[in-house]
Amino acid sequence: MSSHNNSSSANDPRQPSTAKPYVPPVIAPQDMPIDYSGFIAVVLGVSGVMFRYKLSSWLAIIFCAQSLANMKNIETDLKQISMAMMFAIMGLVTNYLGPTRPGKQG
Repeated sequence: MSSHNNSSSANDPRQPSTAKPYVPPVIAPQDMPIDYSGFIAVVLGVSGVMFRYKLSSWLAIIFCAQSLANMKNIETDLKQISMAMMFAIMGLVTNYLGPTRPGKQG
């Protein structure tokens, strides 16, 4: 049994001295994949402001947080996330603190 272990270790093709650490390839910012959660956050934020949908504004904040957690390119993604967050907060402020809609009476 011990002779079998010695022969298998002698025939092991792996060489620790030639192992190199993984270095991810450099990708240009324009070649990065689209940040869908950031895009959805912008769309929901704008619809929350324009159509005064509370749910849309809350979902925009959630998608902003998701996009912030998965941010790959800090410069372009931060601009998009900040714009979406501004729309979402503006929508929440107008929904909760603004005047009520004329159609909603009860």
